[in-house]
Amino acid sequence: MNFLIIFSILVILTSTSTVYAEEYIIDIPFGAYNPELNTPAEVWYDPPQIFITVSDTITWYNDDRESHTVTSGDGPGRFGWMDNKEFGKPDGIFDSGRFLPGESWSYEFEESGTFSYFCIIHPWMEGIVIVEKEILDFPHDATGKKLEFPLLQYTPDRNIEVNLSWDPPVIKTHEKIQFVYQFYDPQTNSNLAKMKYDFLIFQNGKEIFRDEGLNQIGGDYRNFVFSDSGSIIVRIDGIRTSSILAEEGVTVFGEIENKQQRTVEFTTAVYDNPEKTSHETYHIKPAQRLTTYYELMIFIILIPAALFIVALLWLKRKPDTPQSKPGAVKI
Repeated sequence: MNFLIIFSILVILTSTSTVYAEEYIIDIPFGAYNPELNTPAEVWYDPPQIFITVSDTITWYNDDRESHTVTSGDGPGRFGWMDNKEFGKPDGIFDSGRFLPGESWSYEFEESGTFSYFCIIHPWMEGIVIVEKEILDFPHDATGKKLEFPLLQYTPDRNIEVNLSWDPPVIKTHEKIQFVYQFYDPQTNSNLAKMKYDFLIFQNGKEIFRDEGLNQIGGDYRNFVFSDSGSIIVRIDGIRTSSILAEEGVTVFGEIENKQQRTVEFTTAVYDNPEKTSHETYHIKPAQRLTTYYELMIFIILIPAALFIVALLWLKRKPDTPQSKPGAVKI
């Protein structure tokens, strides 16, 4: 029985931590040894540029008739080795060493970045590998743990429950993200309206956005566009009722409200967008308040209604026009 329990735990841990890495092939074609490519080869490494993600593996196959290397660093270029007598500058990240025709060499990329490489024996041969961070296809916190929307957090005094979600669920740079959140009374599970708060976003330890808020019917939202990738913290800070005074010591929910205590935080990550490298200037507008609609309602409905009532009263008070009696003689 104990063995079965331990085995089940191991299966669960293994299944939840599996990373689905990919394997790629780069061919060194026949004729790569020739700097002029006066052979069937069209490139020295095929493909000469490749995009992969962290934890992926590339295998280089030598289909040429001479030995080659796959050495990270800056090559001298097609003709640089002739003009400058330089044969490239290895950077020490990876080096296959010399491998013969018909042999191969593999390397797993564990970090993101752009990696140039060349052949030390034939320095005109150059290639490039672009390694991108793995983009998870589900919402998660800064550690990669899967999240289920809406997220739920209580303020330290446990008097306020805050729910948060964002759309799209996977955040990428240069895309508009909408953060939607609501406030609840955990005792009654009812929405809390007219709550004041500060909405903040921190990225890589630095505050990048701050805005004051006032919800009307329990919820609110903020839009944002990230320019850089990295872990983020979404903080809803200083949550208090709209009736709080400037000085401390206002009784709310039967106790002394402390603006600094009522804070909740949520974490996630922002990925580099493989499809976008920039975005148009986006004006981050506060969420539209329902008070605006109330004001419009007063202007559009109540004011005309009031004018109509005044008109009716005026017509009722208007004196009747005198009428001539029968048989009277007009002068």
